[in-house]
Amino acid sequence: MMSLDLNDVTAYVEQNIGSFHNARLRSLESLKLNKILERKNPYLYKAKDIVDPHELVKILLSAHLSSQEETLFGEFLEGVAIFICGKVFGGSKSIAEGIDLEFERDGKQYIVAIKSGPNWGNSSQIKRMRDNFKQATRIYRTNNRSANLVAVNGCCYGRNNKPDQADYFKYCGQVFWEFISGDNELYTQLIKPLGHQAHDRNEEFILAYTRIIGKFTDEFKVNFCDDQLIDWDKLVRFNSAAIRSKKA
Repeated sequence: MMSLDLNDVTAYVEQNIGSFHNARLRSLESLKLNKILERKNPYLYKAKDIVDPHELVKILLSAHLSSQEETLFGEFLEGVAIFICGKVFGGSKSIAEGIDLEFERDGKQYIVAIKSGPNWGNSSQIKRMRDNFKQATRIYRTNNRSANLVAVNGCCYGRNNKPDQADYFKYCGQVFWEFISGDNELYTQLIKPLGHQAHDRNEEFILAYTRIIGKFTDEFKVNFCDDQLIDWDKLVRFNSAAIRSKKA
């Protein structure tokens, strides 16, 4: 085990945080209004008495981006975790399906699936993770039958009061970052470097966001409004009408 130099973490974040901001901006600029409208529930927004097309477009776009940003930033934090574990325990990105990190600590070999937070998946997704752990374990033990292998679901934020999940462990927030670094205060020390260039990059994003809102609002008014008001019948038909095959 090596001690962690926070200057190394800061340098890594500053060199790589741009990838998150670039992906966030690319995702925004590649959006299509119709794709968002197809995926959202029009009944919900009608029930909330939204009548202004600009407001509806803004709410739809915000909901879409919030979910997408969580995924993009989760991928970035996964890279941070692998980097830190590599510095301290010689950990590395795993090539096994569904496994993000593998490393040895205290005489045990750990295989880790990294997620953003504790409530990341439904029952089928958790089952898939369990299956990935079983498959990876079989592969490892083919080469080393005596390996003391431990599966871990690591979550970058949040808490979990029941770490022992029978066939794997679930470590969240402070517990996860200490697990891969040996530093029980790392979870708070990560905040400062993550803000590198955040102000400047967010200003760039807001300018693009404002342009997209205007563009989508104009498009929405043309296709789904009547006298500047939302035509809910037309919107619901676009979102939910059955696709009928033409008779020969």
